[in-house]
Amino acid sequence: MNTLRQQLGNAGEREAETFLIKRQFKLVERNYRCRGGEIDLVMTDPNPTDAEEVLVFVEVRLRGRGAQVSALDSIDAGKRSRLIMAARHFLMSKPEWQEHPCRFDVIAMDTSNDRLIWVPNAFEIDS
Repeated sequence: MNTLRQQLGNAGEREAETFLIKRQFKLVERNYRCRGGEIDLVMTDPNPTDAEEVLVFVEVRLRGRGAQVSALDSIDAGKRSRLIMAARHFLMSKPEWQEHPCRFDVIAMDTSNDRLIWVPNAFEIDS
């Protein structure tokens, strides 16, 4: 049985997925998990500016009323590190995607104002 928090998170992920599909993104995988972290959505963006399909690792953040930080601000260095680790694991386990350009997007939702904020290329891997 899912908790209310899990139910809200699942609903937020479905809303984010629908938002991106309306922009011609295609779903590759939902909730990719490995020991180091989880990626909410793995999708392809067929319409980037350089005209080459991009593999997109999407983090969906949902914050309710009274949250101390916004959904967008809740992605700290530790969270970015876990996302990068999970993305690397995904690429190692799925060789068919290893040559694709990749990026990290964030979709942030705050229930206090019902706003969805999409941040393409929200952060990069520091080499």
